[in-house]
Amino acid sequence: MEQARAHDAYRLAVRVPEQVRAAAARDATARDASPAAPATAVRGEHTHGEAALPGPRAPRKTVQRNSVRGQILDALRDALVGGDLAPGEVYSAPVLGERFGVSATPVREAMQQLAIEGAVEVVPNRGFRVTERSARELGELAEVRALIEVPVMLRLARTVPAARWCELRPLAEASAVAAAGGDLARYAEADRAFHGAVLGLSGNQQLVQVADDLHRRSQWPLVSGPVHARRADLVADAAEHMALLEALMAQDLGVVQSLVREHFAGAGG
Repeated sequence: MEQARAHDAYRLAVRVPEQVRAAAARDATARDASPAAPATAVRGEHTHGEAALPGPRAPRKTVQRNSVRGQILDALRDALVGGDLAPGEVYSAPVLGERFGVSATPVREAMQQLAIEGAVEVVPNRGFRVTERSARELGELAEVRALIEVPVMLRLARTVPAARWCELRPLAEASAVAAAGGDLARYAEADRAFHGAVLGLSGNQQLVQVADDLHRRSQWPLVSGPVHARRADLVADAAEHMALLEALMAQDLGVVQSLVREHFAGAGG
């Protein structure tokens, strides 16, 4: 059991960018010299002493703290998509903080954001449970995304010149590279970047934000099955990006519509 826990801790820790630890170190150095608040603890299976909360900070120091929280949030998102945080499992902020080499506070703040996004749910006195999504929920997300994005892409296909679509080729190619490597977290990021760039041509930032939130939610449920099967799904999904660009350049509205709907129901979405 101890070996398994150590292995799980290692798998998650290796995904944390070095910048997280560096930012945390800078944040700790920048803390005021005022006395620390008493340590607190989380009750439950994994009870650990919390790091002392810092005193009031200047705006510059607050930005540093937010930077740590943002990087922890990115790392947790990668862990969710990559399978290091499993659906149905409960994780406490102190335990994750130890793995990331930071206090529990930025982890808890990041988890609260993930709760707003629907990726986790709060379990009182224990931590956060990773959400388990059903096939029906995934289908509903795909339907909503299609209702929003298909009309926009059809309009863009009629109005955007081919040269602008060519500019998005590097993003489509980046998703193909990530898919070929079987890197779920990297592919998820590349996939959202591609779709965000396509919708960004509409000039409607509210649309881009809403669509990105729905896109991210569709990626939370982990892909099941062996790694090689997941890689095959990702490669096929990434190939649809290039096919979509070709259809948009050709102003083939029928192909654009069918590709987008099929793409949302696929592995990467």
